[in-house]
Order: sequence, then structure tokens, then C-alpha cells
Amino acid sequence: MAGGGFADSRNTKQFDGKVTAYVLVTCFVAAMGGLLFGYDLGITGGVTSMEPFLIKFFPGVYKEMKDDTGHRNQYCKFDNELLTLFTSSLYLAALVASFFASTTTRMLGRKISMFLGGLFFLVGALLNAFAVNIEMLIIGRLLLGFGVGYCNQSVPVYLSEMAPAHIRGALNMGFQMMITIGILVANLINYGTSKLENGWRISLGVGAIPAIMLCIGSFFLGDTPNSLIERGQSEPAKKMLKRIRGISNIDEEFQDLIDACETAKQVEHPWKNITRPKYKPQLTFCILIPFFQQLTGINVVMFYAPVLFKTLGFGSDASLMSSVITGCVNVVATFVSIFTVDKFGRKILFLEGGIQMLICQIATGVMIAMKFGVNGEGSFAKGEADLLLFFICAFVAAFAWSWGPLGWLVPSEICSLEVRSAGQATNVAVNMLFTFAIAQIFLEMLCHLKFGLFFFFAGFVLIMTIFVAFFLPETRNVPIEEMQNVWKSHWFWTRVVPDVDNDRKSHAPR
Repeated sequence: MAGGGFADSRNTKQFDGKVTAYVLVTCFVAAMGGLLFGYDLGITGGVTSMEPFLIKFFPGVYKEMKDDTGHRNQYCKFDNELLTLFTSSLYLAALVASFFASTTTRMLGRKISMFLGGLFFLVGALLNAFAVNIEMLIIGRLLLGFGVGYCNQSVPVYLSEMAPAHIRGALNMGFQMMITIGILVANLINYGTSKLENGWRISLGVGAIPAIMLCIGSFFLGDTPNSLIERGQSEPAKKMLKRIRGISNIDEEFQDLIDACETAKQVEHPWKNITRPKYKPQLTFCILIPFFQQLTGINVVMFYAPVLFKTLGFGSDASLMSSVITGCVNVVATFVSIFTVDKFGRKILFLEGGIQMLICQIATGVMIAMKFGVNGEGSFAKGEADLLLFFICAFVAAFAWSWGPLGWLVPSEICSLEVRSAGQATNVAVNMLFTFAIAQIFLEMLCHLKFGLFFFFAGFVLIMTIFVAFFLPETRNVPIEEMQNVWKSHWFWTRVVPDVDNDRKSHAPR
């Protein structure tokens, strides 16, 4: 494996800098963009299991759920195309929005994209809360999707550019931490509103609160030095760099940013540029990391958790409480990644998390197969349900300290300035495309593949773990504008990436 694909960060420049209070505060405020995505992930599954919501918008699903005549196939009782469209429409909208967000982030700055993301989400949440028909509900979902697309494109880039290299991983993972907190808060709200006649309106409407917080907070954020330089504001960029590094001698790092900007200015079409041979590694990981992230099956667990637990024989209250438990595990496990990612590196977390998820997916599939078989008839005894919940929680924990936060961190830190907005937009677009696809077909897949669905996801976890072991270089402690050197010292990518100087000459204006 030629050293396992670890790159030596000593081959890159190291810049001085302190961990300033200003950086911590701004990164905390920006990371709140993750609350929007997390809240929606957590709230949707609970709302779609509330009877008043189903009666109003999806009466066919409600009738099937209440049908006690004959034997019911537990795998198939929630399979409804309109219900899955409600869930998955957000992710299709986020996919489209990510491309617009790329241009906004590059031309107007990172903080403007965050503000627009909050604004879209705010309007969408209010529309959903006051929805009187399915059309209003879907339009609200689409606006929520635009909000998620803008935030998921801009926030990870903002965090990676503001943070000093030695704690970039921890600060960037603040985004994933906010996602997990959003999920947990949503689960708690669903548990509290599930018995209310219009509890679903409260659950959907509360999403406006984090949106308002982000809109207000973004007004007080400074933009990143990288973004300011990119937009021709060198002096404000130098002042901002001094402020976030907490030292006066920032000349070497500032010059590094200037050089990166000069290279970026030669690029007229970032989308075309990222397809050049020089950027093959970045494009590969910006596509495959979110692809693999969704095929772990995590979002199936998170936004269908109440439906999934109810399908597996848990009662209504038990299914919502089980979602709260997995939400708590998600938050706690994300803290593990924050305190370990810059100490042990990205690759170790990827590998350990992959192995743990593989074991849990197989164990869950075996338990469901033994209990439900292929006809989908049966239920879990309390002890069996507790064991199943343990494996699902262990799976969530493994994802939360590996593929969850690293799926946002690594793509945002590996791209150089000239392709960073396009690279992150690609990451978000692929993420949302496969989130949409899996959300749209999950209930049908569960109905047809039955317990085999968990083995399906386990197979992809095995593939992605092997891929990371061989092809992902370690990016810990590497300054963000020095990341191109990482590929030169990797056993595989050094054969793929052309010589940078020669590549630059060959694309220079004639």
C-alpha cells in the first residue's frame, strides 16, 4: 500500500498563529448553518409518523397504518410515493441551489451565501407550518432545500478558511456538531408535540428559529481573508488575517494567499477548471466522499428513524424515544471527532468508523432477518428491541465520529482557491443527489429488499473503507493553500497529477 497512503505534512509550509477568541466566536456563529440541515433531518421522520399530519396530507398512508385486518407486511406498510416525495423534495432543491451558491460564494463572499441560506430556510419553515394543502407543503420543502444548499456549500468553506491549520479539523467539525444538535433538538420537539392535534405545525415551524439566528449572526461575521483577496480587497484581507491569527507577522501566510489568488484569477471557468488533470484527486474525492457518505445508510436511520422503528415493531412513543436516544448518541460521538481529528488525523477516523459501521449493519440485518424473514410478519420482544437499538446506536456513533464530519471537512480543505467554490458545490450536489435518491426509494427498497437492504448498505461501507485505506492521503496540519503538495507525496496520486509548474505553463495565455 506504499505507506498506506499517508502524506507527510512536513513537506508543506507551516504558518504561525494563535487560537483567538474571534475565530472561535465567528466559527461558532457560522457553524449554526448546520442546525438547519440537522433540524430538517430530525424533524421530518417524526412529523411523517404523526397521525394528524398523515390524516390531513396522506390519508392513504394513515389508512394502511391503521389497517389491522389480516397479516401486515412490516416492510411495506409505509411505502407511499407522495410521502417519500415530501421527504426527498428538499434534497433535490438543495442540489440545484448548490450550483447557484457556488457563484454567490465566489463573487459576493461566504457570509452572503450563509445569509441567503438562512432566509430561504426561514420562508420555507413558515410555509410548512401554515400549510393547508400538499402544494404549499412541497413549495415550503423546496425553499428549505435552497436554504440547506446555500448553507452546506458556504459554511464548510468559511470554517476551513478561517481556522488555523492545526485546529482546522476541530473547528470545521463544528458544522457537523450543529447538524447533530439540530437532529437531537428536532427529535425532542417531535416527542413533545406528537400528542398535540397540531403538533406537526409546531415541529415544522420551530425550524424558523435557527434560520433567524443564522440570518442575524451572518450580519456580524467578517468574511474570510481568502474571499476578500479573491474579490480584490487586499487591505481588509490583511487586517482580517492579523485578527484571526492573533499576531502581527502574517506576511508569509498573506503572500501565500495572494499567490493563490493570482492563480485563481487566471481561471475564468471554475467548473471547467476543476476537470483538468491537475485537479483529478480533488474532483474524485468531492464526488466519491459524499456518494459513499450517503450509501452508509445514515440518513435512512436519521430522517426515517421513527418510521423505521415503528416498522420494526416499536410502539409510537417508543419509536420517537428511540430517535431521541440515537440523536443523543450522535451529538456525543461527534464530540469525540472534534477532540481527535487534529490529534490522530482524518484517515484513522475514516477507517475505524467504517469497520464499526460494517459490523453494525450486518448485525442489524441478521436480527431483522431472523425476526421478520422474507414475509415481513413479526415483532421484537423488549430484549430484542433493546439489542437492535444498541446496534443502531453503535452505527450512528461510528458515523458521527468519522464519515459524518469528515464528509464535510475533507472536501472543503483539499481544494485550492481557484476551484474551492466549485469543489464544495460538487460535494454538496452529489451529497444531495444521493440523499434525494435514497430518500425517494428507501421505503420501496425496504419493501422489496427487506432485511437485505442492510446488507446492501454494508457492502458499500466495505468498499468505501477499502477505498480510503488505499487512496486518501492524510491532510492533518497541512495549511489550506498548501494542500496541492499532499498529492505529490502520495503513492498513487503522484502518478496521476501532472507536474504543477509544467501544467501552469501549458495553460498560460499565449
